[in-house]
Formats: sequence, structure tokens, C-alpha cells
Amino acid sequence: MSDAYCTDCKKETELVVDHSAGDTLCSECGLVLESHSIDETSEWRTFANESSNADPNRVGGPTNPLLADSALTTVIAKTNGSSGDFFVEFAGELRVLNWFGSDRIIDFERLGLVGTIKDRANEIFKRLEDQKSTRGRNQDALLAACLYISCRQEDKPRTIKEICSVANGATKKEMGRAKDFIVKTLGLETGHSVEMGAIHAGDFMKRFCSNLGMSHQAVRAAEEAVKKSEEFDIRRSPISIAAVVIYIITQLSDDKKPLKDIAIATGVAEGTIRNSYKDLYPHLQKIAPSWYAKEEDLKNLSSP
Repeated sequence: MSDAYCTDCKKETELVVDHSAGDTLCSECGLVLESHSIDETSEWRTFANESSNADPNRVGGPTNPLLADSALTTVIAKTNGSSGDFFVEFAGELRVLNWFGSDRIIDFERLGLVGTIKDRANEIFKRLEDQKSTRGRNQDALLAACLYISCRQEDKPRTIKEICSVANGATKKEMGRAKDFIVKTLGLETGHSVEMGAIHAGDFMKRFCSNLGMSHQAVRAAEEAVKKSEEFDIRRSPISIAAVVIYIITQLSDDKKPLKDIAIATGVAEGTIRNSYKDLYPHLQKIAPSWYAKEEDLKNLSSP
């Protein structure tokens, strides 16, 4: 409602706007002051009884960042009702909209990844598509590498072995090559800000300990130990260091875990854990938390 001068009432009165008819009426005498007016404001998708101009939902579906000129496209869902890829009809051509569907990446949820990681992986692959860099290359390896990089960028890293376990036939070697190609092509490690952060052993600790069903106290000790291990020049991969620290902490507790179970939970071979244990053994006194293990307990650990 707003105020305006009514020629019939000869005074300023409140006006009522009838949006369905496009008429502006005087609230005092009902005189139609303006008819068939056109509302040029934004149209809102509001289905409540009382509309509100604060509603941010516009009419139509949301724009898709994976598509250029998305207003000119038609999205076609799969006829079999699966939750995999969607196809987009653009200029008579069908294109894959969601590259990380059931046909390409299997059991995405098995890795326990959030939706933002999947969205970022799609964005990385789209950047490759825009640069025409995917032609003639192993698509499954590229998709797996995009997912691996996305996990790194979102600070939820997964090992190459874990990604390959859900990838559609991509091997560790193929994925490694694809990852190096993507980093070089898109310049992910150039500039003042590193877009793909470094991997640390502590990034995997909670998840590995959870897979083994370790107690809260043991998890806390493992996290503290792996953080102290970074002070020493231990030339092993972060994943191997995480596996060895878990092995040490579990051997110091009443709930000892077999080496085979640790290898399965971490994805590190038993032989690699044994060899890495030799590198950490000289630093046990400084790595293991004093509140968790006494000096006598450390001496009882088997020497390499």
C-alpha cells in the first residue's frame, strides 16, 4: 500500500494494488486510479499465503556452473531412474552434465566424502574440458585424479589406493600420470597460493584409527605421536608413517592390533610397515607420549 492523491476523494489516500488485475484502487472510495498496469519488478517463486519481497527464490531452476549458456539447454534425466549421469541437450548434442555418476565413479559414498568434494571434482574436470585437454586420454584415470585432487584441496585427503578402489578400472600408475598432467595443465601448484596442499600423516590418522576401532585415548596418543614424528627426518610417505605410528600405539595398549589388520585399514603393505618401523624405532622415546607409555613399555617393544 502507498499514498497518492485521489481525484474523487479530493485528498491524499492510501492505495491498494490488485496484482491479479493490474489495477490501483483508492482505499476510501474504491475508484480505479490506474488499470492494466504491468509489474516490472522481479518475479518471485513464493507459494505461501503471504508473499514477501525478502524471498530470494526466483522463478526457474538454479543455474549450473558446469554449463556454459545453461539457459539454452535442456536437462534430460536417465530413463532407468538411476542416480548417475544427467545428459544435457545443447544445440542438438548430448553432453554429460555430471561426470561423477554411477557409470564413471563407483561407490562414491563408500569413501565418506561430502558433496563439496564431488562438486569441486566436477569443476576441475570442466576446466580440463574447456581447455580441450581430455581428448585422447584415459577418461577414468582423469576422473579419478580429479577426485584425488579435490580431496586434497578440501583438506580431506584420500590415498591413491583408496581412490583407485572405487574408480572404474583406473590403475595407480594411470591415475598418478593423470594427476601430474592435471596439475601441470591447470597450474594448481603455481602462484603465491598453493591450491593443492601438502599431505601430512596426521590427515589420515582419525580415519585409520576409526577403521580399526581404537579407543579415544589411543587415537589421541596416535595423533600426538604422529605430530612429534614430523620433527625428525623420516624419509617415508605420510601414509606409511601414519600406519607405523598406529602399530606402535596399539602395541603399547592392552588392545593390540595385528599387523595384518593395520595393513588392511591403512592400505599399506605389511612389509612397508615393518621397514618404516625400523626408521621410527630410534625416535620412540621422543615420539610416544609420556602420559600414554612409560619407558619400560617402550623397551618391551620388539626391536626391528
